[in-house]
Amino acid sequence: FFQKTLTAVKNWFTLFGWSKGQNPISIPYSLRRDVCKVQMTSSQEKVFKQNLGKDTKTVYDMLFHLSGQLLPGIPSSQSLPLDPVERMLQLHWQHSTLLAFLKSQGAYLPHVMPEFLLEPDDYKRWIKVQTVLKVGDLKNSDIFSAKHLFILEDSIFETMSKRAWTDVLLQVYKVFVLPRVSSRNITDLFSLESVQNMPRIKSEPLSSNIYSPYERTILTWLNKHYEKNRKTVWKDCQKGEVPPMRWIVNFDRDLLDGLVLAAQLAAYCPYLIATHFVRMYTNPRTPEQFLHNCLILVNAMHAVSLAIDVKV
Repeated sequence: FFQKTLTAVKNWFTLFGWSKGQNPISIPYSLRRDVCKVQMTSSQEKVFKQNLGKDTKTVYDMLFHLSGQLLPGIPSSQSLPLDPVERMLQLHWQHSTLLAFLKSQGAYLPHVMPEFLLEPDDYKRWIKVQTVLKVGDLKNSDIFSAKHLFILEDSIFETMSKRAWTDVLLQVYKVFVLPRVSSRNITDLFSLESVQNMPRIKSEPLSSNIYSPYERTILTWLNKHYEKNRKTVWKDCQKGEVPPMRWIVNFDRDLLDGLVLAAQLAAYCPYLIATHFVRMYTNPRTPEQFLHNCLILVNAMHAVSLAIDVKV
């Protein structure tokens, strides 16, 4: 599940996270590596300026594109100190600033430490520096009250770093992309007679501790189009009767059989009904039938050239 989530996040931000078209990313490797537009070494300063100055896209460029805001104290183009320890300390401060900025916008990242966003070598330098500071505190004080220090093995750190960067991107999506979902017509979504008797998805901010108001708006949209279109899409279905009414309350289990998403696509591309959706199982029970439906849905997306890298 986590790997599928990571792949989905990587694909979305590769396609839509940047101002000038696609920019392939790898999590966490390219995000950790491309932290500054200008990186300098004493012997190759001009080379690095020429190679990385214009083409390198950083996480700060992505945030500026999605939010329209620059992080406080971090210019759009800068250099890192030549000294490895000073460079690590500056990067740690930058990551702390990044996390503080996202939290101020509503992101939930209490489990992500700035050091988890560093490169492995910089993380080792961070541990070494903090260990020295802690030893000094122990020698100079009878009371040791420094914060906890997480010392991770290489493989565990890589796993933690990958999870941390994935969660950062998910929260970036939550606070800067999902709020663009319009709620202007949410009161009209259940105006049709066929859906008036369905349970409603409450849009109040405190009505759910799982989904945001924008996610619940999407759930309302899914319910509306499924109930409106299910009898139209599958009235002539080849593999069963018209699917029954359902209440869609989550984004995983309720979408597994492909029927809900097919109903959404049919609402905007009704010509796909006869060529694709009539061949779907309307009451799938086996993994093979679920896969059959999802393959038809993916083929339908490809038929209308949706720019989404969907794989089954």
